[in-house]
Amino acid sequence: MANRLPRQVKLFGAVSLLNDFASEMVYPLLPAFVTGVLGGGPLALGALDGAADFASSAVKYGSGRLADRPARRRPLVLAGYAVAVVVRPLIAFTGAAWQVIALRVTDRLGKGARTPARDAMIADGTPGELHGRAFGLQRGLDHAGAVLGPLAAWALLTWASADVRSVILASLLPGIAVLVLAWWAVRDRGAGAAGGGTERQALPPGAAAGRLVPPGLLPIVAFYLLRMPETLLILRSQQLGVPVAAVPLLWAAVHVAKSLVSFAGGALSDAIGPRRTMWLGWAGYAGIAAGFGGAQSPEAAWGLFLAFGGIVGLTESPERALVARVAGTRSGSGFGIYHALSGLAALAGGLGLGALYQAAGPAAAFLASTAAAVALVALTLAIRLARAETPARL
Repeated sequence: MANRLPRQVKLFGAVSLLNDFASEMVYPLLPAFVTGVLGGGPLALGALDGAADFASSAVKYGSGRLADRPARRRPLVLAGYAVAVVVRPLIAFTGAAWQVIALRVTDRLGKGARTPARDAMIADGTPGELHGRAFGLQRGLDHAGAVLGPLAAWALLTWASADVRSVILASLLPGIAVLVLAWWAVRDRGAGAAGGGTERQALPPGAAAGRLVPPGLLPIVAFYLLRMPETLLILRSQQLGVPVAAVPLLWAAVHVAKSLVSFAGGALSDAIGPRRTMWLGWAGYAGIAAGFGGAQSPEAAWGLFLAFGGIVGLTESPERALVARVAGTRSGSGFGIYHALSGLAALAGGLGLGALYQAAGPAAAFLASTAAAVALVALTLAIRLARAETPARL
């Protein structure tokens, strides 16, 4: 249960909540800011997301290798959060779309630097039987922040009559709290906080931390490659009749679903194992993608998008629990590889599915995503039936 988790895990959960609070005050406003205030176009928006995702994914592998040494984790975490806290408010002072892109990329570089080190500290500071709950708490609070941020931005724009630049600048306030809590978290002296808890060191030598890509991570990467990006889900929802004005509320509601299910997903991962939990999530996603392809109403779009949020919440925690298991004592490299490959797969899959969506229509794109998800579920089930799993098997 949550009260059995180390204090450091809870602190990192609070850090994630406040950091996403600040980030999501800004991110939903960037399309309107770039196009409406700065005069940029769709190409600028595409470059904004694409360059930011690529930068974050690319740096995670190197930062993960650095995080294999516990002494390097504290500066990586603090520097990563500090970059984000400083850079985000500067977007309020930009005068051209390329400046927003540059600052957004810098923000994501900070995310790439801190994430593997933070996840390694959570994994090494938590008993193995609680890894699912630990990452469930972190992901759940992260998504809770992603609910509060857009709502705070909406309140400032609506009730305080603030403009977009003022709201972006206001993200500095929760950012300062992020730095204070992050400093407290990395200096926590609780059991395992310095890395290398006994549960992690006792893993069998067959755990292939030294492999470049542990085979156990390949199905996760495949899922990110076939999964529809959320931008296309929003576009499909609008085509089904969800008004543009309601999109921020839909976005917040999806993160409520992600947050609530993350806690349950973490507990389920500890109870039945991360692979089984992920398999259930992948099977559920196949049904949701098929539903989006055949949906005909805005009510269906709301229901399917909320269900998608639940699938994300269900799969994120066991993914990280599995990484902690297969990485052995090199948890920094393990999380670096996981975050880098899943990010690059999501980028490649998003580009491919987006091109199919534009060329052949939404039904074809969602059908392709559904078919790929069914194939992944069937393949992993066949492998599971063909050979018994062991903790050391990847």
